Amino acid sequence: MTIEDEMKQSRFDSAYEKLAFNLIYSNRWLEGFLKKRFSEQGLTMQQYNILRILRGSRPAPLSTLQIRERMIDKMSDTSRIVDRLLIKELVTKQTSKIDNRLVEVRITLKGLRLLKKLDEIDQQIAAHLGNITEAEAALVSDLLDKMHSKV
Repeated sequence: MTIEDEMKQSRFDSAYEKLAFNLIYSNRWLEGFLKKRFSEQGLTMQQYNILRILRGSRPAPLSTLQIRERMIDKMSDTSRIVDRLLIKELVTKQTSKIDNRLVEVRITLKGLRLLKKLDEIDQQIAAHLGNITEAEAALVSDLLDKMHSKV
């Protein structure tokens, strides 16, 4: 279905306007899909993002500031989200031995197992995007990167 069909709008003033609305619509669709999958595992999008960041830095710990810098949603209250992950035993926290003002956060084995389970979401997304070739997906991604670099 096209964005025109979804919005019940026959035309846009420009290709840029159509792109903007298509990006918003597509983002909302993907976000809804992901929220549903994560909530089935008791996670929010931000918690999932932090777990992936920590898995990527493993075995090195990250401070909450370093985590925030890498997050998609940089306005998140990283400390609060980390505390919720701590309660779920998905991360550990300890004061840095080098600088006692810093808290070091690491993903636990339980957190790694949960992420492994959620890795199948990538396959589900690929299935939903199955009418797009891998080359087309790479092109769209490159074009989005180009759009971000102008900001």
